[in-house]
Amino acid sequence: MNLSYWEQHTWFKNVDFCIIGSGIVGLSCALQLKNKFPKAKVIVLEKGSLPQGASTKNAGFACFGSASELLSDLQHHDTEELVNLVQQRVDGLELLKSTLGEKQIDYQQHGGYEVFQEKNKDSFEECEANLDHLNDMLRPVFKADTFQMITNRFGFKNSLSNLIYTPFEGQIDTGKMMQALLKKAQSKGISVLNSLEVTDFSTEAESVHIQLKEFSFKARHLCIATNAFASELLDLKVTPARSQVLITKPIPNLPIKGTFHLDEGFYYFRNVHDRILLGGGRNLDSEREMTSELATTARIQNALEELLKNVILPDQDIEIDQRWSGILGVGEQKKPIIKPISDRVFCAVRLGGMGVAIGSSVGKELADLIDG
Repeated sequence: MNLSYWEQHTWFKNVDFCIIGSGIVGLSCALQLKNKFPKAKVIVLEKGSLPQGASTKNAGFACFGSASELLSDLQHHDTEELVNLVQQRVDGLELLKSTLGEKQIDYQQHGGYEVFQEKNKDSFEECEANLDHLNDMLRPVFKADTFQMITNRFGFKNSLSNLIYTPFEGQIDTGKMMQALLKKAQSKGISVLNSLEVTDFSTEAESVHIQLKEFSFKARHLCIATNAFASELLDLKVTPARSQVLITKPIPNLPIKGTFHLDEGFYYFRNVHDRILLGGGRNLDSEREMTSELATTARIQNALEELLKNVILPDQDIEIDQRWSGILGVGEQKKPIIKPISDRVFCAVRLGGMGVAIGSSVGKELADLIDG
């Protein structure tokens, strides 16, 4: 494809910063760069018509990790590392709210709950035995007890009579969040260009040569914020992991309000617009779900429906309205990779399924790597 003079001059000439990926991290990085360098020309490239990973496909959990998930994480992180991860998630959520405003993202803090099915009694007992330890560990972050036991008052069946509750979790409207980020970026003069896929890049003395499928151009700096798709451009250990989701049709008098976790965070659900949004289950078919293909499978969707009908909303006639999937970027550890690749190329990837919580702060850290 040959660019016209107007296209070349308007979008691709004298580019100071090019960012690959228009999700939470990419747009947050663009905003931070524009704040640091107001006169800089910043463009964001997105290979899809909408962000292709999870930024517009996630469940909208403003969370930091359930009790069982954090205990599981202690097998791969020491206490200091895990506390730092939780602090990063809390700080990231605060940055997201202060950047866009709570109203603009429809932030609601109804608290978070962990539900334990009868088959997960051992996990519950482990959490119960370690609840004081978790609260002591996280007290520097929340300045109070993070978790407490409460009675199951939601009518969940085939589950234990107690839940683990935290008042510090909230939920957002994912669509409103991304729309607000996009509007703010555009209002600052940042160009966001969709359906443009970067296939390669090379660093030169004074610039980075960026190759797209149709054409190429140069920028002074390149930031890669493609999360799950990082290994397509970089030699990094980032594995794509698909997370499948369904949402019900509206349910009259829905009694459930808040964010809910099951099975070390592998399942999650929440209320939204008088509906239940339910997702997860990739641990049922781990090998096949380590994919970047945006699709749903009968095995996992059936398991989600069974959970919905046998545990969450038992004895009710529930209709499913939509199904979809998003792609996470995961690895052996949950700490994101934020680092320079060369003097002019930088990356922030592998968010470990915590994009809503840490995306804003990761984008800021990415921008902070660049001196000018």
